[in-house]
Amino acid sequence: MTSLKLYNSLTRTKDAFAPIDPSDVRMYVCGPTVYDRAHIGNARPVIVFDLLFRLLRHVYGENAVTYVRNITDVDDKINARAAERGITIRELTEGTAKGFHEDVAGLGCLSPTHEPRATEFVCRGENELDMVKLVERLIAGGHAYAAEGHVLFDVSSMPAYGQLARRSLDDMQAGARVEVAPYKKGAMDFVLWKPSAAAEPGWDSPWGRGRPGWHLECSAMSAALLGEVFDIHGGGIDLIFPHHENEIAQSTCCFGHDRMANVWMHNGFLQVEGEKMAKSAGNFVTIREVLNDWPGDVARLAMYAAHYRQPINWTLKGLQEAEKTLGQWFDAAAEGAEARPAPGVVEALADDLNTPKMIAEIHRLKSDGGRKALAGTLQFLGFRPDDYADWSASHAPELAISVAEIERLVDARLAARRDRNFAEADRIRDELLASGVVVKDGAEGTTWEAAR
Repeated sequence: MTSLKLYNSLTRTKDAFAPIDPSDVRMYVCGPTVYDRAHIGNARPVIVFDLLFRLLRHVYGENAVTYVRNITDVDDKINARAAERGITIRELTEGTAKGFHEDVAGLGCLSPTHEPRATEFVCRGENELDMVKLVERLIAGGHAYAAEGHVLFDVSSMPAYGQLARRSLDDMQAGARVEVAPYKKGAMDFVLWKPSAAAEPGWDSPWGRGRPGWHLECSAMSAALLGEVFDIHGGGIDLIFPHHENEIAQSTCCFGHDRMANVWMHNGFLQVEGEKMAKSAGNFVTIREVLNDWPGDVARLAMYAAHYRQPINWTLKGLQEAEKTLGQWFDAAAEGAEARPAPGVVEALADDLNTPKMIAEIHRLKSDGGRKALAGTLQFLGFRPDDYADWSASHAPELAISVAEIERLVDARLAARRDRNFAEADRIRDELLASGVVVKDGAEGTTWEAAR
């Protein structure tokens, strides 16, 4: 069996991965808050953990991995956006979730095993774990308190708080610059439950009609679907504090374990053309906008260019290079090839999802000796040559000359090169380029393609 090594944000070390139960490897990843179209930064964790899901299934078995990715469909941003658009909250969340599913499918991502919605886990059956029951247990254990319709987690009750972010409670309190609500015992205490106004979503609870705090949902849903302690918890680096820190606090104090997940994985930030993405900067790009211009496979490969833990710069040049590379890979993939991925690619990914090394290995496979494994490898990685071919054909530029004329000129250029008449060969190359045709000389001979 392939030996996996994963970097753990909790320990700050890269260690051999040992699942709790190899027949049921369990992973939870924080999903979208469905108030608007997902942006390209949101696509990074979706693609990263889809790749990990594929790798785990390859190593442990297709039916031996449980992948949970939640949908946050109760949130103040959702309430505000629905009011802004003059539609119901349900209409907003249903439409936005549908758009998210279309977008991630367009990126070639597999569906998770479970995709729970927060609203489904606020209040459940008598013997089913939900958010209200989790809060009740935290209060009973002395880790939470009710105040003015709110319930707050008492951070001082957990000496290990700050272990993921590597911050001490004293440092966090000293650095706090937010106004402390009068009903809070401590500045760092965070909301588990809050009251709802008449126009807001709300559920009956022992503390009055209200709704959960954001952090609570992931503790409840992961425990309900994966167990009190599971293998891997993932998300973007921006979620380390406070979201994941607070999840750990809730779950460990509720269930009495020293951990919530054995391995914590976080992908790095994404910039657009070297700048932080923001609507105010005019560089805010949604997944849908990318997919309108590029096939999902190109976006997927562009995401693989940087190691998942490193920042990535999303650029037009990067997309163009990915499109060119994919074309070469698909052209080189042999028909009737091996269905399984190449061992070198699996080995690269087994080293903490080393995608740059993976890409280098695929380039090596393009040699005659490795082509049989290329098609199976590309499929394993989530690439879809048919979709790419359809896109490429629909976006092919019109040529100023016929294919027959191109072939005639290419043959004439080759003849000039054989005669060492390089001036004539260069003239023909320039004539073809002026007509929108790029000529390439390589180890496998001379080829041509339409300039883009």
